[in-house]
Amino acid sequence: MSAKDITDLKIGVLGGGQLGRMMIQSAINYNLDISILDPDEHAPCAHLVKDFSVGKLTDEELVYQWGKKFDLITIEIENVSVEALKRLQDDGVQVFPQPEIVELIQDKRKQKTFYKANRIPTSDFVLTENAADVAKYEDILPAVNKLGKEGYDGRGVQMIRTKTDLEKAFDKPGLLEKMVDFEKELSVVVARNKNGEMKCFPVVELSYHPEQNLVEFLFAPAQITEEIEEKAYNLARSVIEHLDMVGLLAVEMFLTKEGEILVNEVAPRTHNSGHHTIEANRTSQFEQHLRAILNMPLGSTDLITPAAMVNLLGEDGFTGNAQYEGMEECMGMNGVYVHLYGKKLTKPFRKMGHVTITDDSIEELKMKARKVKDTLKVKA
Repeated sequence: MSAKDITDLKIGVLGGGQLGRMMIQSAINYNLDISILDPDEHAPCAHLVKDFSVGKLTDEELVYQWGKKFDLITIEIENVSVEALKRLQDDGVQVFPQPEIVELIQDKRKQKTFYKANRIPTSDFVLTENAADVAKYEDILPAVNKLGKEGYDGRGVQMIRTKTDLEKAFDKPGLLEKMVDFEKELSVVVARNKNGEMKCFPVVELSYHPEQNLVEFLFAPAQITEEIEEKAYNLARSVIEHLDMVGLLAVEMFLTKEGEILVNEVAPRTHNSGHHTIEANRTSQFEQHLRAILNMPLGSTDLITPAAMVNLLGEDGFTGNAQYEGMEECMGMNGVYVHLYGKKLTKPFRKMGHVTITDDSIEELKMKARKVKDTLKVKA
């Protein structure tokens, strides 16, 4: 596909949240014609494209009728009608990531079974049908109970550490994963185009909120050995190749205390663990996603500078019109880049934005990241 061809394409994106918003910023540089479908008329993308439609992403007929006018369709959220995407693909519309991959990743049970079948290292697990079924596996505790479907942004995940926690188990089909005694949580964002070209972004290290299962801090590059780094890249490449996927794949991993790398979960789209790439890498994850689905040469993923990322989450106890405290102080700091997602209403732990911090010194980087976290608050 030539550069001229891509400007003539009509591209539809399912989902108009913050990932779509940042994708549009990259699309503007290539003069791409982007249209959005989202159920929220006030979604972050609502006023950024000429063609913004309101509709339920899981409504098969609505998505199918909406999608027929496009040459290419992509997603910024997995909770979409796979049936509609399959029909559109059969009609000749390009769909990346491919519908069958979205379908696989929508169900964590199928996702884990896929890893096992393809000998991709992952934590031990059992499939469960309901809460009573979970209770049968007391012998593998401590473990993590995950809903098969509908879990997102930390929802649908429950820690079952002891027998007394079994009452928290989900009463729906899910899985129980043996808790991993890990050294670090890592992530690799890998891109693959239709020609099979692949590129990985440098491995990042993640720190999660202890209660909400949301990323609190991210550091790039991860503080790991070259041997572990190469293992992480090889694992990310292996997953996207086994899927035969076109697009961008975020592969979240555990580094065990024994030096093993295990796949935790994947996301077939741009991801929270790649937000820092806008400032810190030669090509951002959002531009790379577009390059991959358009079958263009993939951009350099080299890190320009060490970086950290802090998620801006709505403060606990506050619901209403968002007010940002500490903004001026943070913006006065060198190497601090604030990204607000255009969400008017805040509520506890809602993702309202992120801040990327850059510094040549890893120690300074960590100090500034903590300072931003403690200073910039989202209240109502």
